[in-house]
Amino acid sequence: MKALHISAECYPAAKAGGLGDVVGALPKYLSKAGMPAGAAIPKYRLNWIQEHGFHTIYKGAVRLHNYYVPFTIQQESSNALGFPLFVVDIPGKFDRPGIYAAPGGYGYEDEVERYLCFQQAVLQWIVNSPGRPQLLHCHDHHTGLIPFMVKHCPDYQALRQIPTVFTIHNGLYQGAFSWSKLYLMPFFEAGARGLLDWNDAINPMATAIKCAWRVSTVSPGYLRELQQQSNGLEMLLQHEQHKCQGILNGIDTQVWDPAGDPFLSARLNGKLEAFKQANKQVLARHFRLDAQLPWITFIGRLVNEKGAALLPGLISRALQNGLQACFAVLGAGDPGIEDALRQLGYHFPGRFDAALEYNEGLAHQLYAGSDFIFMPSRIEPCGLNQMYAMRYGAVPIVRAVGGLADTVPDIGEPNDAGRGIRFTHFTLDDAYLALYRAVQLYNNPRVLAGLRRRIAGLNFSWEKAAAQYMEIYNQMI
Repeated sequence: MKALHISAECYPAAKAGGLGDVVGALPKYLSKAGMPAGAAIPKYRLNWIQEHGFHTIYKGAVRLHNYYVPFTIQQESSNALGFPLFVVDIPGKFDRPGIYAAPGGYGYEDEVERYLCFQQAVLQWIVNSPGRPQLLHCHDHHTGLIPFMVKHCPDYQALRQIPTVFTIHNGLYQGAFSWSKLYLMPFFEAGARGLLDWNDAINPMATAIKCAWRVSTVSPGYLRELQQQSNGLEMLLQHEQHKCQGILNGIDTQVWDPAGDPFLSARLNGKLEAFKQANKQVLARHFRLDAQLPWITFIGRLVNEKGAALLPGLISRALQNGLQACFAVLGAGDPGIEDALRQLGYHFPGRFDAALEYNEGLAHQLYAGSDFIFMPSRIEPCGLNQMYAMRYGAVPIVRAVGGLADTVPDIGEPNDAGRGIRFTHFTLDDAYLALYRAVQLYNNPRVLAGLRRRIAGLNFSWEKAAAQYMEIYNQMI
């Protein structure tokens, strides 16, 4: 390998959000482009991991305060992802049924210990491997201390000359922990203490921004937003802007292929309108909604940053005002939002329904059968759902933030540049107007059909993003 991606997620082995999609696709496209890459993640007790075979390639132990934690590095045996996938098996730390939280939704309380073990295990393996990668690409705060460790921890200084790239997928979660837990850290040079500190805490994301050779975000718009508002990291990102670059994520067009998607009841055979209608009929039976009306669908985690709190009040207002549309929701998250959506189902049967779960197959079917995909995000570093939607002929309705603003020009723009419907303010009024415009568009079949064909033909594949990352890699290597 030339590049090793180190992450908490990698689709399809372990996914909680867009991070998993990126790490599951980028190494594959880099390898195709001539930059052999692999990925390393923790070994969770998840279905995909348990169903696949792994063989051990390294055994070791890392120090955590006054005891040692044994671990093994295992490689997936069949090369099912098209690139080497390594899992770090740390008994008692990651062999659990959730990535970040237990099935009940409660986060694990030993997160600091878990990710300190994971990061050190990866570095110890690399130090003792005959074929080291030429570059380490770290993703989000779970791996944010690696650029610091390779520079300033005696145990890993043999890796000091290996370039490090750090990608911020979500600056909201920085992994900060109290200095009272300093004893859990590996030994490091005393003069480097200041690199760990940000706002009187050890902040892995801030440390990575300081120590990594290059820093990227998952869209150019998100980098600009972080430099203005990033929960305390604004000055740091402005100071380090010379090494920062926003690179828009792509999507894996092999996984998201309407002509060959195994999750779909009807696949695309060249007739987009027939494809949409056939999949909508299947969904109508599942969700018990009217297939003659426009379908506006939300897919994602029911959390504040995704704007999910807006859904109950907005959908209730739309249906009470007589907006001729159906609404579907797929996702899980905040119990209060889930309860409010259940109540909507009782009040508006036939016009609203929700599947309060994570269901990858149903998500694919919804992109194929829905007319519109609604993304009212408060924060959206890149957003992949709008790209999936367009590839499947579903028109995105988005709030103009982060990567949504980068990828979805409004249909009101001249020269057929529009790709969807945008609104600016996180308010019921702005969002309701966007829904009203969507229904008006649906009632103009000729314009809708032309827009569908145009957005379904867009190229959001990883080739362009992979080329930009390769350029960064080659500059450092």
